[in-house]
Amino acid sequence: MRALVTAEQRRRLFHVNFGAPAVSLRYFTAHGPRQRPNMGFHRFLSAVLAGEPLIPFGNGLQTRDFTSVADAATATAAVRGVPGRVYNIGGGLRVSLKEVFDLIACGSGRPEQIDRQESQKGDMRDTYAGTSRACADRGSSPSVTLEEGLRAMWRWMEATRT
Repeated sequence: MRALVTAEQRRRLFHVNFGAPAVSLRYFTAHGPRQRPNMGFHRFLSAVLAGEPLIPFGNGLQTRDFTSVADAATATAAVRGVPGRVYNIGGGLRVSLKEVFDLIACGSGRPEQIDRQESQKGDMRDTYAGTSRACADRGSSPSVTLEEGLRAMWRWMEATRT
């Protein structure tokens, strides 16, 4: 987190001191095809494909704001925005981990097996990407729902598993 804040501060200094027309984008938890294997959705869907239990940390009531990789790519490619500003790139909804698991079970057609672990120290209870500024200044708004992104990710993982 410290590196993120430092990068945003440097970008702002370049804008203020040199007029660099830069903006900062804050991406919230991504979902979609080609996700890195060490990321949560990939680990969860891999477990379902292998018939193994999902291993979440906490009680499942923690919430996150999820961003599709397609929406993240679109936001990154956009060259609009007010120089010097920071924009949240997210789905604009808080979704509980329990709801995520329900979507995975529904999309995969397989019952969920869950092996809950204790919460990890320092883990945020809830995150939310207030996206109104990105919508107003950049025309960036989420277009892929979590359900659509997970369905696409499931199809990709089924097709590419070895």
